[in-house]
Amino acid sequence: MILEIGQSIQEARKKAKLTQKELAEKVGITPANLSILKTNKAKAIRFSTLEKICEILDCKPGDILDYEKGAEK
Repeated sequence: MILEIGQSIQEARKKAKLTQKELAEKVGITPANLSILKTNKAKAIRFSTLEKICEILDCKPGDILDYEKGAEK
């Protein structure tokens, strides 16, 4: 299973005119953790984090999550 989220978060963040640091602060995570999400190195994401990201970026989870069935990267 491969969970792709990084590119979508980055595009939505830029559209919202937020820096990575600003988004991390608003979500309540460290910039390092946001970077892990952005580079698709995260194995999972908490629903509460996903909910907060979507609330701030005015999107739905399906707008930023992409799931591919297959081997791990």
